[in-house]
Amino acid sequence: MRGHFITFEGGEGSGKSTHAATLAAHLKSAGIEVVLTREPGGSPGAEIIRHIILSGIAKPLGSETEAILFAAARDDHVNNTIRPALEAGKWVICDRFIDSTRVYQGVLGNVDGKLIRGLERVTVGDCWPELTFMLDVPAAVGLARAKSRRGKAAADRFESESVEFHEQLRTAYRALADREPKRIIVVDGRAPRDIVAERIWNTVQMRLHPGLEHLEAETATGE
Repeated sequence: MRGHFITFEGGEGSGKSTHAATLAAHLKSAGIEVVLTREPGGSPGAEIIRHIILSGIAKPLGSETEAILFAAARDDHVNNTIRPALEAGKWVICDRFIDSTRVYQGVLGNVDGKLIRGLERVTVGDCWPELTFMLDVPAAVGLARAKSRRGKAAADRFESESVEFHEQLRTAYRALADREPKRIIVVDGRAPRDIVAERIWNTVQMRLHPGLEHLEAETATGE
């Protein structure tokens, strides 16, 4: 049986990585095999491209070039990590995926939608996420969290953008969620961490695995 594919999206400091890891741990506790991954990155070739993108050295080349670099990383990631895991019946939890490219490069970078969609067809194929959680926080809140998280380290390519950029990013994400409400679930990332995690878990049980709660109970009792 093919596994399930869930992605997490949102602005900088919205809690994507935290809640992707929390969900992965919850699934593992229920006896489910999980691959927790990220973009850009998630495979050896993609991790090399991640360094190029986040260092900012490709920024002067423009948004189209960045979109193509993301696509190259995604192609390696899908072929070497995501697809093999799904075909093996594992669940894949990914921190960022196609929606990040649609928003960062497509909307804010003004890259032609035809190019974005063409790159998706080539790189993603049949590996589309079934469920996406969009963690929504005001830009100022997210950037403050990101700054606290990185400490004295320098901001990366996207964290270094202005508050105005990140507010536009938030608006673009919400518009995308409005267009695809069946796949994209908007979650208020300002809520306490356990409340956010509970909503995500309940949604996963309801949408992808109605028997998950029972499975978890059996795992906990050793039955």
